[in-house]
This record gives sequence, C-alpha cells and structure tokens, in this order.
Amino acid sequence: MENIKVLHIITRFDKGGSAQNTYLSLLGLRKKNYQLSLVSGLSLESEMKYEEIKAKEKDIQILKSEGIEFIQCSSLLRRINIIKDLKAFFDIWRIIKKYNPLIVHTHSSKAGLMGRLAAKLAGTPIIVHTPHGHVFFGYFGPFKTKLFIIFEKLASRITDKVVALTNREKEDHILFKIAEEDKFSVIYSGIELNALKESSSGEKQNLKKELGIPENSLIVGTAGRLVPVKGPEFLVKASKYIISKYPDTYFMFTGDGTLEHDLKRKALEMGISDNIIFLGWRDDLAKIISIYDIFVLPSLNEGMGRVLVEAMALGKSIVASNIGGIPDLVIHGKNGFLVPPKNPKELAKYIQILLEDEKKREKMGLAGKEMSLNFSAENMVEKIAELYEELLIRKKISF
Repeated sequence: MENIKVLHIITRFDKGGSAQNTYLSLLGLRKKNYQLSLVSGLSLESEMKYEEIKAKEKDIQILKSEGIEFIQCSSLLRRINIIKDLKAFFDIWRIIKKYNPLIVHTHSSKAGLMGRLAAKLAGTPIIVHTPHGHVFFGYFGPFKTKLFIIFEKLASRITDKVVALTNREKEDHILFKIAEEDKFSVIYSGIELNALKESSSGEKQNLKKELGIPENSLIVGTAGRLVPVKGPEFLVKASKYIISKYPDTYFMFTGDGTLEHDLKRKALEMGISDNIIFLGWRDDLAKIISIYDIFVLPSLNEGMGRVLVEAMALGKSIVASNIGGIPDLVIHGKNGFLVPPKNPKELAKYIQILLEDEKKREKMGLAGKEMSLNFSAENMVEKIAELYEELLIRKKISF
C-alpha cells in the first residue's frame, strides 16, 4: 500500500474519544504500509490542562516516529466563526492539493463538512467520513441543529462512505435522512485491550488510601469531560439518593471541563461533598477504573462511548444512558443496566441494585470483559483497511 496516500482530517486532536480513535487507526494503518498524514486544528477549545497537553504531544511524536506526518491547521476551530471557517476551508484545500491523496478521511462534524467539500473541489478520488456520533440532539438549539442536518445531507452526496461507530448511530443518520443505507459502514471504535490491565488488590488499596477512601467503601465512578452533553450533573443528583442510604459509598469523577466548579458547588450545597471526589484529567485511567465497583456513563448523547469498553475490559458492571451507540455495548441485564437520560432517580435505582448485590456486579463484569473482545483496535483497523480496499476497487484504482 506504499503508493496509497491517505489524508485524515480532524477538528481537534486531543485525548478525547474521536481523537484516540483516529490515533489508533493511523498507527494500525501505517503497519499496513499506507502513506498517512493527519491534519488537525489547534485543539484550543478542548481546554486541556498541562498533563493532557503533554500526553497529546507524546501521541503526536509517536505518530511522527512512525512516519505519519502531522499538519497543524491553526484556522480550524470547533466553534462557528465565518472568517476563520473560510480561511480553514482554503487552508485545507491547499493541503489536499499539495499532498494529492487518493483517500481523504475526515473525522467529526466541522472537519467533516469542510474537509469533504475541499477534497471534492481538489479532485480527491475517494472521500470517507467518520462522524464519531452526531449533533442531531443534545448539543445545540433547534435552528443550529437543523442547519447541521442540512449540511450533513449535502456533504453525504459527495461522500463515498460514512463510517458509523455503532448500529444505532447508523440508524439515527438514516432516520434523519442524511443518506441511504448503502452509504454507511459500521466499524466499532477500537481500544488497545492489551494495554488495559486491572490493578492488583494491593495496588487498589494503596490508591484508595492515597485518595482518602476507607478500605471497605464501595466506589461508583465515571470518566469523561465535565461538560453538559456528558450529563455529570445527573450523576451528582443521583449520588444524593445513594449517599443518604449508604453513607460509606464514594462517587468519583475522572476528567475535567467547564462544569467542574458548578458540580463541586452543587455537591457542597447538597451536603455530600465529602463523598464525591473530582480527580481531574488522568493519564492512568485504567488504574483509576480498577478501583471502581460500578462504572456509570450518564451521557445525553454518545457516539459509542469508548470509555465503556475500557470499563468492560477491566471487568466493571455498567449503568449507562440508553442513548446513541451505548446499547451496542451495554446489554440491559447482561453486562449492565440502561436508563433514560436526564433521570437521576433511575440512575440511583440501578446503582443501588448493583451496590447491594456483589455477585451480580461480578457476573456482569465478567460478561462485559468477554464482550469487550469485539472492540479491539486490531479489529477496527482491519475493517477500515477492508473499506479502503473496497473503495479502491470500486474506483478501479490499482494498489
């Protein structure tokens, strides 16, 4: 595949799910000898702290060491800014013209819209897009949402394949008439399963001690950015119900974001701040999840929820919102429970069921560990490579 140039474009390259999906895809595809480049915005809107910035820079260095070119596009921003967006469009067009790839593969909404149009105008033979979820609900108001849907419909006409992370994501795109069914491929977002090792009993106790958590206390934890679409406020509200009944239970939030101050204030006002721990962003997530007894994901919208795979691989029972691609990962009653979004009482109900039944937690954790094998990075890369080859054959391009 040395003669096949592929240019990936993403709005922001940080430590979030879409960026990590792209990162692992690039590393895997490089082993298959594709010539690869990645275009990314500055990621300033991710509001990364120092530790996350250093981790991101390490990822970029690893890409470069594997022969993958990293191209910074400073005009590419997540928020709408007409002047910068026009500049970003022409910057991306110039990059595509310079590198002349056979395949342009875009990621996320903003880069997807601009990158696909620029690729079409530049004469790129094959255009692939991975939305990494969608913004049809949970992100914007009605007007902006309708505008995005119109843009997505138009962009799909010049797209050879749209890669959905889950079947639910594919169904949502079809429901909103973004494109016909044959335009979509479902490829689960992959995780480096071999890198996930649960901490030993001694390591868990040491970490609990370090965090000031009593040895026999149970921990309900989540991981993700503290932003509205992730629904952390509903888990804080649910924790009030649980802590009132089980005062030795702790709730742990791993991640940072714009809601952190408000969540801490609410916990203080509700009188439960002693039982809620905000860890901020961590680069040792597997170590943190290892001490959780239950993993909760209260999102309002979620493309797939890669962190759920990590929790499953670490043998954790799950309580998660019944939205987006989550039902592809969490089977209600098998490896966890699904609850309606924005519903603290239902969250608390199923958290309580698991807190009271250690055997159920263990059984669901084992089921999840087995199910996580379907979500390996290797499987993801194989399916992306197969998709590229299918499109190359369709376009009668030799490889």
